[in-house]
Amino acid sequence: MSTCTSNSGFILLVDDNPTNLAVLAQTLKNAGLSIRIETDGESAIEQLEDEIEQPELILLDVQMPGIDGFETCRRIKANPQIQEIPIIFMTALSDTDSKVKGLSLGAVDYITKPFEGEEVLARVRVHLQLRHLTKKLANWNEQLEKNVAERTAALQQTQVQLVQQEKFATIGQLVAGVAHEINNPIGCISSNVAPAYEYLEDIMQIIHLYQKHYPQPVAEIESALEDLDIEFALNDFPNLLESIKVSSQRIKDISVSMRNFSRNDTNKLVKADIHTGIDSTLMILRHRLKAVGSRPEIKVIKNYSGFTGIQCYPGLLNQVFTNLIANAIDALENVTAPCIHISTEKTITDKIIIRIADNGMGMTQEVLQKLFEPLFTTKPLGKGTGLGMAIAKQIIEETHQGTLSVSSEIGKKTEFTIEIPIIA
Repeated sequence: MSTCTSNSGFILLVDDNPTNLAVLAQTLKNAGLSIRIETDGESAIEQLEDEIEQPELILLDVQMPGIDGFETCRRIKANPQIQEIPIIFMTALSDTDSKVKGLSLGAVDYITKPFEGEEVLARVRVHLQLRHLTKKLANWNEQLEKNVAERTAALQQTQVQLVQQEKFATIGQLVAGVAHEINNPIGCISSNVAPAYEYLEDIMQIIHLYQKHYPQPVAEIESALEDLDIEFALNDFPNLLESIKVSSQRIKDISVSMRNFSRNDTNKLVKADIHTGIDSTLMILRHRLKAVGSRPEIKVIKNYSGFTGIQCYPGLLNQVFTNLIANAIDALENVTAPCIHISTEKTITDKIIIRIADNGMGMTQEVLQKLFEPLFTTKPLGKGTGLGMAIAKQIIEETHQGTLSVSSEIGKKTEFTIEIPIIA
């Protein structure tokens, strides 16, 4: 049974004595308080568990048929959904043991029968005020925790940005510096290969003329020609020059890739070729693709689309490519036929999609859920900062307004997908 004078902020009265209920109800109503009534403990618990709206306070009789007030209180306090509602016991028992038992079960106060109206109202009002203050404190704490969480997240994001900028600036300066230092000596070597070919031809021509007109040299020259194996030297010299030419061109290509990789276009959008960025990254990481120990060389399969360039921050994108390809290489450590697939495509919705997949051991769902969290890493201590994936996601999603996602199958593969809108 239940009655009330309003739909909110009510007090639940639980007592099997109609006279007690009538006196209490009239006293509380006259003071402008809303009430609901139950006549036994089981019904009271049922109402509390079924109702969405909960009372501000419970006045609970100790001596009732069925379960008594003590047991009713114990069950209420055992239920996390309703255990915070304050309970005041109503009892004719005045012994200390009964009061201690009630308070130990979680009651906040006692009202002694027969009731004194002013005392009842005073105690009820005190506990209602305490209840309201408790709710306010809970709300304040909740808001404080929310504010702390938001500020912590913002601070963490700022730290990631700072680490990203410092890390990329350092790497960029280092790579650009190395590329610059390489340019001068390799330029000298490359530019001297052609004259060396000409000098060699001139020398060979003179030697052949000597051989033609002086087929029988003196004994000292004859001995020297045999010791030096001049014929082999003349035949092999062009091969040596060709090796120098090929190697110097290779170093020049590496230098160009290093300059492309270390582009510091972080302050403005520029048009850049995505494929050039990927190829430059692969060139920088080439040493890690080679066979190591029992692991064979990692095969890279590229499937590029026909588009040439987009408006982007190429230096930052190269950093993303580096993180993703380096992670793919790490995942292939124990694979017998390691392979990385890199593909690009332009969609009809004017987006560039870049997929970087490996045939490694894959990742668990637990790792996937935390992969982009700052400071999360599965690598041993000292082998990773846990910032690579967080920085990559930030560069793609915040700087380029795109998306970075990942899918993985244990024992089969992992694939990262980058989507970047094309900016006119």
